[in-house]
Amino acid sequence: MLFTLTTTYQPATDLGFLLHKHPARAQTFELPFGNAHVFYAEANVERCTAALVLDIDPIGLVRGKNRAGDGALLDHYINDRPYVASSFLSVAIARVYDSALAGKSRERAELAQTPIPLHATLAVVPCRGGEKVVRELFEPLGYVVTTTAHPLDEKFPEWGESLYYTVTLERTCTVRELLAHVYVLIPVLDTEKHYFIGEEEVEKLMRFGEGWLGTHPAREKIAQRYLQKRRLVNSALAQLMAEENAPAETDEGEGEAKTAAEQKLEAGLSLHEQRLGSVLAVLKQYNARRVLDLGCGEGRLLAKLLDDKQFEMIVGLDVSHRALEIAARRLRLEQMTEKQRARIQLLHGALTYRDKRLEGFDAAAVVEVIEHLDPPRLAAFERVLFEFARPRVVIITTPNAEYNVKFETLSAGKFRHGDHRFEWTRAEFEMWATRVAERFGYTARFLPIGPMDAEVGAVTQMGIFVEGSIAIHE
Repeated sequence: MLFTLTTTYQPATDLGFLLHKHPARAQTFELPFGNAHVFYAEANVERCTAALVLDIDPIGLVRGKNRAGDGALLDHYINDRPYVASSFLSVAIARVYDSALAGKSRERAELAQTPIPLHATLAVVPCRGGEKVVRELFEPLGYVVTTTAHPLDEKFPEWGESLYYTVTLERTCTVRELLAHVYVLIPVLDTEKHYFIGEEEVEKLMRFGEGWLGTHPAREKIAQRYLQKRRLVNSALAQLMAEENAPAETDEGEGEAKTAAEQKLEAGLSLHEQRLGSVLAVLKQYNARRVLDLGCGEGRLLAKLLDDKQFEMIVGLDVSHRALEIAARRLRLEQMTEKQRARIQLLHGALTYRDKRLEGFDAAAVVEVIEHLDPPRLAAFERVLFEFARPRVVIITTPNAEYNVKFETLSAGKFRHGDHRFEWTRAEFEMWATRVAERFGYTARFLPIGPMDAEVGAVTQMGIFVEGSIAIHE
């Protein structure tokens, strides 16, 4: 199987820095299913071509495995896997071009983030659905796509065309973007994977599909072909929908993803710190030791939890990969001791789809999150949190819409944040919370947070949901 990547960016040999492979050397990498060879077919100032040749051992793939029936065994020895672009190629790209796929280059860090002219060729691609599917997948991403169909047998043209194509892709983009697109879409074209498809495949799809999959017109087809199992497909689509509706992200160091207008509204109130302090106090009151921060954003609450030895296991979940990356840097995960690192985990996921990783915790904090959900999706959020995850204590904070009249710069009827889908009055929040508590076997109580007005109440409202009759820890 042959995959080549060419650039005419000058000096073109800088491709070696982007791929972390020297143009003057041929390299071989051992993989579980064979060997990957990397060499440069040409390398000069005007043009540079890196070739990845995958040498799959079909005998080694099935050696020692029990297969039912002679026909099934023969299928595993005689097939197209050694010759075509498939999930084996995706694995090879992830192993051999790992730094490039992550968008990293020590010597050319700026160039790694710069779009350059690229031309990729996949020698033989099995495409179930024909040329139309190839174009449907790659053209919306801005590629000029060229396909060459291969007949079943050149000696017998009446047999027609096969499902195999040579595909070339041309676009000016970063190397990381092109590799991520190929990594995801090659198994989509082939519709077969050589390994078990489990929950981790959803995370891979979200990670390598970040920034393009959510807006791709064929995203449902991509998810279906990539994941194949309805449960996993639904999980991926739910996360893509949540990411599409997530609040806009800010630059690192700005804290929460807020618009300038919202930051100005809360200037001088130190409201965010008051929220986090109130949430922390409630968690300590109920002696929580295993805590979820759902919609953790850039990790401000996580940092406070880590500073308190009471909290033995801390998990932050967010729909935004970038927010999680910023949280990891803020918490300095890479610099932690092994003991400290064992206390904290960051997860990518949506709050509207059941996630078994969220089960078994003492408490969950949902700080200024629910107002970003579309009202029709609240029912899914309720079940995910209160029915399936079911922590003993749930803490939810949300703006008090009545207090908005106190913000002189906020027009009547406007929300504090451009991405808020609703803002509840105290009565509306308490009615919702009471209904949820009754339905799922919790009791609910309410506390104000921040500046208090005699008529309109506090700037933020907090609901505390307690399962059964848990005593407060003094």
